[in-house]
Amino acid sequence: MSKISVLMSVYRNDSPEYLRMAVESVSFKQTLQPDEVILVVDGSVPAVLEAEIKNLCSEIPYIKPLWKPNNEGLGKALRDGVEIAANEIIARMDSDDVSVPDRFEKQIKALESDPTLSIVGGGMTEFIDSPDNIVGSRTVPFANDDIKSYMKTRCGLNHVTVMFKRSEILRVGNYQDWFWNEDYYLWVRMMIGGCKFANIPDILVNVRSGANQYARRGGRKYFESEKGIQKLMLDNNLISFPRYCFNVFVRFCVQIAMPNWLRGFVFQKIFR
Repeated sequence: MSKISVLMSVYRNDSPEYLRMAVESVSFKQTLQPDEVILVVDGSVPAVLEAEIKNLCSEIPYIKPLWKPNNEGLGKALRDGVEIAANEIIARMDSDDVSVPDRFEKQIKALESDPTLSIVGGGMTEFIDSPDNIVGSRTVPFANDDIKSYMKTRCGLNHVTVMFKRSEILRVGNYQDWFWNEDYYLWVRMMIGGCKFANIPDILVNVRSGANQYARRGGRKYFESEKGIQKLMLDNNLISFPRYCFNVFVRFCVQIAMPNWLRGFVFQKIFR
């Protein structure tokens, strides 16, 4: 059975309570426990959060903290975490979500059943306040070709659910800083690099949601980030010029022209 590293990032605005719940869900509450949990602390954090991180480290011996002096953003934090990971298999996790207990067991089975896979993700649910209060879900295509086809219009992997091979991530340049789209940018580079994708038809992570989460998916900077990814796909012949124009137009309408309340409705009801 393959050894697993878990990759998480935490920063000053994270909740100690939510962090504990997230860490526990990917450590001793897993039916297949990881060998290390890499916790990248991205810059200085409040004393109460720092104390909780140290408590978790003392309670769970395989937590491997990386204390960064300055906040550099999620992309660079994940890049640094991948670089220090001891294992070939790495599972992503956010600091306020909850993984299902058999998540790693299912993903390892998928990777070991097909050695050509570079990455495997799955479905996710969304909750508000309590993990029992599920308000939505997001499923994605299962097969490699279907995922890559889906990726030509929007992201075909749920980032918080993925488990990947470290060597494959490093081969395509690792995580990089790309505003709110570190994952999509990486998946596109993996497509260019010929990596093989898969999603399993199970819910793997319950994701913490909120009324204002869609506000950050708008604005000029977010639009330029998405436009840059579309240009990367165009330049590498993953999409045609008409598809590029259509994708950019849709993103302009949703991310620039729409008010936040309407954008939230579109993401919840259409872009699932």
